[in-house]
Amino acid sequence: MLLSLAIRDIVLIETLDLEFGPADGLGVLTGETGAGKSILLDSLGLASGGRAERGLVREGARQGSVVALFDLPAGHPVFDLLDAQDIARDDVLVLRRVVGADGRSRAYVNDQPVGTGLLRRIGDLLVDIHGQHDARGLLDPAMHRELLDLYGGLESEVLAVRAAHAGWRSAADALVRLEGEVGQAQREELYWRQMHQELADLAPQGGEEVELADARARLMNREKLVEAVQESLEALQGGQGASGKLAGIERRLGRVEEMAADLLSPAREATERALVECQEAVDALERAARELVGPGRDLEQIEERLFALRAAARKYRIDVDGLPGLLAETSDRLSVLDAGAERTEAAAAAERAARASFEEAARVLSSGRMAAAADLSRAVVGELPPLKLERARIEVALEPLPEDEWGPDGAERVRLMAAMNPGQTPASLAKVASGGELSRLMLALKVVLAGTGNATTIMVFDEIDAGVGGATADAVGERLARLAADRQVLVVTHAPQIAARADQHWRVSKAVEGERTRVTVEPLDDGAERREEVARMLAGAEVTAEARAAADSLIRRSA
Repeated sequence: MLLSLAIRDIVLIETLDLEFGPADGLGVLTGETGAGKSILLDSLGLASGGRAERGLVREGARQGSVVALFDLPAGHPVFDLLDAQDIARDDVLVLRRVVGADGRSRAYVNDQPVGTGLLRRIGDLLVDIHGQHDARGLLDPAMHRELLDLYGGLESEVLAVRAAHAGWRSAADALVRLEGEVGQAQREELYWRQMHQELADLAPQGGEEVELADARARLMNREKLVEAVQESLEALQGGQGASGKLAGIERRLGRVEEMAADLLSPAREATERALVECQEAVDALERAARELVGPGRDLEQIEERLFALRAAARKYRIDVDGLPGLLAETSDRLSVLDAGAERTEAAAAAERAARASFEEAARVLSSGRMAAAADLSRAVVGELPPLKLERARIEVALEPLPEDEWGPDGAERVRLMAAMNPGQTPASLAKVASGGELSRLMLALKVVLAGTGNATTIMVFDEIDAGVGGATADAVGERLARLAADRQVLVVTHAPQIAARADQHWRVSKAVEGERTRVTVEPLDDGAERREEVARMLAGAEVTAEARAAADSLIRRSA
């Protein structure tokens, strides 16, 4: 429910704090014409995402603001929206809108800055505002399909259509991608086959360029390398080479080591290690000598291979090390091409099956919608005679969509249509009636749809009684009271028949203080104050004893 509304510097309101309750019930705002009643509804609309304009800010003020507090049940759908946006939940939901004198606005939800688009989405789940010139709620064609589905209890059918449509789109997208890949491969088939053959013949290996370059460098300097190796071996192994000298030293130290106790042991151990290292150097040099002088590719072969790899890399504008990857890519492309027809047919079959599933789900949903549309039309028409709309009729039109407009919500467009007089062709709701007729028509729709689970937290009606009185106004009041039996309803009215049914009643008045005009809102008690206001609405400028008696009777009868 809406707990409170705090308004600061909006139009003629400088400071106003309104408390609302109980959770369900009919709240009524009354007052003279021009007293400022609609400012309150404009403020609530602003807090719930309505359009912000500089004209809303009170003259002379730097900015205006509205804060609306809501107490919501645990399962309210607004919480899913808050969770999706990572907005923290509190005990109450706080919507705040600030409008500057320049017309720019800022929006907050639970003190977290949000975009006005998100604020409006939240507001649409909380507040259903309807005035004679307001297109929110049921006048929005986008809502008609959802309302029909809710009225018909078609939630499971809708979910089935959405799932089938998602599967169909996924299969169709996969088919398009595959057809594109195969088509591209076919257009470039000769190029890719030539490339693959050339690379397959070349058979590049990872790291091969570095290996060949190193081998080429060795072969180009082989004579010098062989000479250096041989000289090194001679120095290590010759008669007076390092190995022989170290071996002689080790023998001499071994013969006298015992005579010197431990004095020569470190020297002998070091000599043994040097002898071992020397032998390892000899072994490494002998291996190098065998590789340098042994059989293998000659310099010309290595250079030819290296030049062939580098030429291919230049041709395809990649590094030599990228050639193996390019070969793998060509293999993949040719595999797509070779298996293209088979894969494409399998994907096409999957798309056809998914489409058939969607069409069947959409057919079931359409059948349910047709039945629900007839029931909804009859139910609304049954509400119209007491509202002085006995000549009007309502149609729920199902317009088949072309295939390219089929979507997750089915294969037809749903529109609520109305004709206000016999012989008149039904047209969209916003075009067929005067403001008063449209307000009563919308009330009938809201009464019928009240049990669909689509109820917002608070319903707001601005002068829904315009152009009616007597029994018609009483019928409007009776229906508003029915709506308010299980939800919060707020009404701006001039009809005493409606005011008499109020669970909460506020009187709005306007006063001029010096050169400033101010709007005040006064809650009325259930006794004399309320009777006096209803009597004023009945009598006009002068409230008589007869008017007060009539007000008492009207309030008792409406209780």
